[in-house]
Amino acid sequence: MSLFQSLKKKIVGKNIPIVFPEATDVRVLGAAVRLRADDLVEPILLGNPDEIRALASSRGLSIDEITILNPSDYPKKEEMVSAFVERRKGKVSSEEAQSILNDGNYFGTMLVYMGIAEGMVSGAIHSTGDTVRPALQIIKTKPGVSRTSGAFIMMRGERERYVFGDCAININPTAQELAEIAIESAKTAEIFDIEPTVALLSFSTKGSAKAPEAQKVIEAAEIAQKLAPHYQIDGELQFDAAFVPAVAEQKAPGSSVAGKANVFVFPEIQSGNIGYKIAQRLGGFEAIGPILQGLNKPISDLSRGCNEEDVYKLAIITANQSLAK
Repeated sequence: MSLFQSLKKKIVGKNIPIVFPEATDVRVLGAAVRLRADDLVEPILLGNPDEIRALASSRGLSIDEITILNPSDYPKKEEMVSAFVERRKGKVSSEEAQSILNDGNYFGTMLVYMGIAEGMVSGAIHSTGDTVRPALQIIKTKPGVSRTSGAFIMMRGERERYVFGDCAININPTAQELAEIAIESAKTAEIFDIEPTVALLSFSTKGSAKAPEAQKVIEAAEIAQKLAPHYQIDGELQFDAAFVPAVAEQKAPGSSVAGKANVFVFPEIQSGNIGYKIAQRLGGFEAIGPILQGLNKPISDLSRGCNEEDVYKLAIITANQSLAK
């Protein structure tokens, strides 16, 4: 069974509500219609109903059975405003909240926070900051996780599946943050039916180089092993030692991860971003993500260069994340 066949099977018929703040974008609208027709999620479209219906009509799309909510005249707006003010702990007034919640990303995130939706997919026309900021303010990170992070599922053919993290959010994480990223990346792997074997990557393997950058990765591995002893986690490892059994035998013969890793945690965002793009462009891998990790409920960030298929797939992933919470 292919990855997305497996993910679809887990959610089909469960009517998981997923909110789409960018419903006046044809890519998002087309994906939402497909998701509803395939009985995979229950889309909630945000925006002006007349504009959304006009766009659907112009594209020959039927949205009669799809919920549309307009943030500007939502019947439960006062309830949402009160919940938002309370969640922000007095940092905004009721008047300010009224205005803020006209923004689709804030409104959609509050729907998730209030349990009306189980997840949100945005970013087709918004920046990562516009999508992530409301999530951090409202949904917030899970206990024991200080920061959200972004992982990519790297796929080639039906058999090869790997997780790369963090390639999207944290510029230079500390050892503690890197350990948290490793654990959350392992959890992400499990959603995709990958039994995680986690390598914390470096330019050094088991002390072959001495530098603060390598020492950070060593400390991160030790922290992660203590926090999540049920996972196979090791570092510091160079990529070849983490991935190639013959190299692992030479460079890290005592490691339970070396030569077998399928979850790769990069020491900072530069190497992570470069690494996944090399795999994508030279290695022929499909990069799915970034998948936001560590939040109490799933909020997913699209690329502004996405197509309808990307929206469709990320919504399926988001629905699966909601089952794993």
